[in-house]
Amino acid sequence: MKFFRIIKKRIVRKASKPKNSTYLQHKELARTLIMERLQYFNSTGEFNYHRVAIRDQKRCWGSCSSKGNLNFSYKLLFLPSCLCDYIIIHELCHLKVLNHSAGFWVEVAARMPDYVSRMQHLRTLEKTFGTSLVALKKCQANHICEACIQTNSI
Repeated sequence: MKFFRIIKKRIVRKASKPKNSTYLQHKELARTLIMERLQYFNSTGEFNYHRVAIRDQKRCWGSCSSKGNLNFSYKLLFLPSCLCDYIIIHELCHLKVLNHSAGFWVEVAARMPDYVSRMQHLRTLEKTFGTSLVALKKCQANHICEACIQTNSI
């Protein structure tokens, strides 16, 4: 009986957790952006994904499940477009290879030859600013690169 009481308490605690108002405010805008980019990068239809979820993830930009579900942080909305595209392509490639083996990176490189510089840029941004929205917005406003100019002109 004690076991069932513990489970019940955990469920109640999870359900009553308040949602981040910034997340709720930007969730659908992030969904629109991510869905547009997914359609653009999957224009040939080679990737089959099921559900796309926009979440308030604390440390992860995106993930892919073995069932073909894609999850993205709403904070992608505040990244420079070149980094947002890298994350989306990264997760799409996980639909073909579910790990970070050499074969996975070949898939990523086939779709984004400059992925290494984008990945390094993302890691530098994370180490310098973390994932706070204020810092991400500032970085996005001051960021200009050739890839972003091309993305914004599409």
